[in-house]
Amino acid sequence: MKNGYRIIDTDTHVGPNLETLEIYASPRLRERWGELDQYKQPVTLGGHYLSISPMKYDRALGTPHGGEKATKGGESPLKKSVSKTFKTPPAPDVSNLNSTGRLSDMDIEGVDVHVIIPGTFANAATALDAELATELYGAYHRYVAEYCSVDTDRLKATILLPARDPQASAEIVARLGPEPWVGAASAILPEEVPVDDPELDPIWAALDEHDLPLLHHSFFYEPPYFPGYRDIWGNVVVARAAAHPWGAARLLGYMTLSGMFDRFPRLRIGFSECSAGWLPAWLIRLQGQADYMANALPERKMTPVEYARAGHIYCGIELYEGAALAASINEILGDGVLMFSSDYPHNQAEFPRSPDIALEWEDRLGRDVMTKLMSTNAERYLRL
Repeated sequence: MKNGYRIIDTDTHVGPNLETLEIYASPRLRERWGELDQYKQPVTLGGHYLSISPMKYDRALGTPHGGEKATKGGESPLKKSVSKTFKTPPAPDVSNLNSTGRLSDMDIEGVDVHVIIPGTFANAATALDAELATELYGAYHRYVAEYCSVDTDRLKATILLPARDPQASAEIVARLGPEPWVGAASAILPEEVPVDDPELDPIWAALDEHDLPLLHHSFFYEPPYFPGYRDIWGNVVVARAAAHPWGAARLLGYMTLSGMFDRFPRLRIGFSECSAGWLPAWLIRLQGQADYMANALPERKMTPVEYARAGHIYCGIELYEGAALAASINEILGDGVLMFSSDYPHNQAEFPRSPDIALEWEDRLGRDVMTKLMSTNAERYLRL
């Protein structure tokens, strides 16, 4: 609690390190562990992470463009680009094994609940063979279950669904969905697999049956990348700025216009680290194009904006977007969509002041709306 507000942070992270995943590996994954050596990159504070096939995005603005390039096991383009640092850093190793340190940081910030999202390996594993990727997801689930076990009321993790195997994904939802540490699920779609492909229906049916929300968090430089990743002209800042909302917009376009929310009435999606300012304009444009080209679409019960107002769409707002943008989004979509998010413990967060920055919006938004933004909307989304 802070200033009388319950606070749920819907965008926080763990890695974990590759060495930590190995601790939780199954016998089959241990047999294949050596195959991952080619993808190792060092973590600044020790250990390694999986770097499958990152795009370089290293073109300086105002220089010639030599095309987009990926490097197996290469360095993240963020490593040399990020300049922002913490004046007061989070507790050590909270991205890996130190969940009690995370709880202490939450107490410092006045945050009640963290939604925990894994690192880039989760999406990048779509470039590995299906068995290896699924085994990595299993190791992650065993890891994060123990990580959250120190306080399952406050630590809520996303589970990973290998969309290449819809039936296995549905079984993961049935098995793990009731666990107290599970907050949401991410369906990991390989490149070129659309979210409305009917072969994926067992996933959406399972989420609907178990009332488990879908969470989308983009990662821009690893597979399956983002729409337009080959045509972004090579600069890391423009690529990252575009990637998160572009990927979210494409996903939401197909979910709303295909009628998925009609067929699976408890299905809902939340977006983390995608910003929020794009959302109302995109939903309005989708309806405009749907009206113009109705012959190309199935019948739907609602417009895209109405799906948002009905509780099918939620979105974390970035702290830099500010009160004026939050107010404009609420005016169009209603005040039940936006959720507090910080990106803890990554450098984009404003630890230990992230909640303070959002709470400065109270004068513009009012206490009732701020209560929804800081917790109530996330409670609805996460079934808390």
